[in-house]
Amino acid sequence: MNTSNRLYKRHRFPTEIIQYAVWFYFVFNLSHRDIEDLLAKRGIQVSYEAIRLWCNKFGPKYAAKLRRKHQGYGDTFFIDEVFIKINGRQHYLWRAVDQDGEVVDIFLQKRRDAKAAKCFFKRLLRKNKSEPRKIVTDKLRSYGVAHRELIPDSIHDTSQYANNRSELSHQPTRVRERGMRKFKSIPQAQRFLNTHAAVYNLFNLGRHLVSAENYRYFRLRAFTSWENAVAA
Repeated sequence: MNTSNRLYKRHRFPTEIIQYAVWFYFVFNLSHRDIEDLLAKRGIQVSYEAIRLWCNKFGPKYAAKLRRKHQGYGDTFFIDEVFIKINGRQHYLWRAVDQDGEVVDIFLQKRRDAKAAKCFFKRLLRKNKSEPRKIVTDKLRSYGVAHRELIPDSIHDTSQYANNRSELSHQPTRVRERGMRKFKSIPQAQRFLNTHAAVYNLFNLGRHLVSAENYRYFRLRAFTSWENAVAA
């Protein structure tokens, strides 16, 4: 690896350590202090504050490269929103996943009205670069408004239980939110969630759905994609 890469210029630790720490943080439910201890066990003395700065700086850069290399999402989007408190104020976390469980987008907003729904749908269309064949939501009226105005040709399914996939997709975020003792601000939360989604898509390999041999192959392929994302 070219350690003279401009991305890592003026960082005194080897690039491999920075990449390893950032991977740890976004793949596993670990705090910066946990990673500090794991690195210390390997004889690497680095403060948790340095690890936090690495994650804030390099995480979004890695995620952006992963998204550029992404092969595309499915044709069905499961969309849902949940309440989330930041500094004591209620916000709404909008999320869309495709039929394979990949996160298409995740977006924090202060409202859950029609304007907010349309804003989220526009983001989805920009990211996917085409209209989905079908969207699945709950019966929130805001979804109906956004559907009629922006993607009227897509099927809109609001039947009971149809949107369980999207509701379950919030669980990894909830786990991380608890581990981080809640998000501190909207920019901090959005930055983390954007990066976490890209890394989650890469390493969410459905271990319980495939054979051990196939899982090892998918894992190796994911590691290769990660190495490519962090190398340049």
